[in-house]
Amino acid sequence: MTLAPVGEQLREWRARRRMSQMDLALDSEISTRHLSFIETGRSRPSALMLQRIADCLEVPNRARNALLLAAGYAPDYQERDLDSPEMAGMKAIVEHVLKGHEPYPALAVDRHWNMIAANAAVGLLTQLAAPELLAPPVNVLRVALHPGGLAPHIANLDEWRAHLLERLDHQIDASADSGLIALRSELAGYGDAERGQDGSAANGIAVPLILDTPMGQIRFVSTVTIFGTPVDITLSELAIEAFFPADAESAALLQKMAEAE
Repeated sequence: MTLAPVGEQLREWRARRRMSQMDLALDSEISTRHLSFIETGRSRPSALMLQRIADCLEVPNRARNALLLAAGYAPDYQERDLDSPEMAGMKAIVEHVLKGHEPYPALAVDRHWNMIAANAAVGLLTQLAAPELLAPPVNVLRVALHPGGLAPHIANLDEWRAHLLERLDHQIDASADSGLIALRSELAGYGDAERGQDGSAANGIAVPLILDTPMGQIRFVSTVTIFGTPVDITLSELAIEAFFPADAESAALLQKMAEAE
């Protein structure tokens, strides 16, 4: 893969963060002239300076490696598979969190929303989706919004679709990831599934997922957990999404469904 020059990459990140050269120069404690020289290729930044600028621009670890490589330096961040021996401890933490959330659904996803781990309760959701959508790699946004997935079973589909696409937009703004851009285009192109009534956010506090199941309607709210100080790329891009029942009736139904398994 051909990398864009480091100056061009920095210019793109600065534009994405809506920062002027003067703003970035002040934040990174260099002169505007020096920053201009870096962006135009007339000056080569040190690795330390590049990291300082990347900090100010909140550049993700994967993109920082690209900046370092383009400037002629070795990448700082490794990318290990979650199944590798070095990641055994981190994988155990993920599995512990997922298992501890039962009987409620929880899953771990990578940067493209591909499911990399899940607890047993996730099966309560995926059993509503067409089998072809569950062939690895399982993309949880595709399963959620595809007409053959959960979409026909989501009572507040318009609201939930808008919520997911907004989250995806925030990720694209933060990462400039081409895979996420392609995924968003795919999701936006799905035809309207049969829709129920829009559900209002639970008490105006959070957007719920209102799911119709063969055993009754369940209202979920979700939380997202990330690792606090990751230096590995895989770990920095991993997120755990945990679904909680939004009311006592949903909690009782989830418990009943778990016991029936």
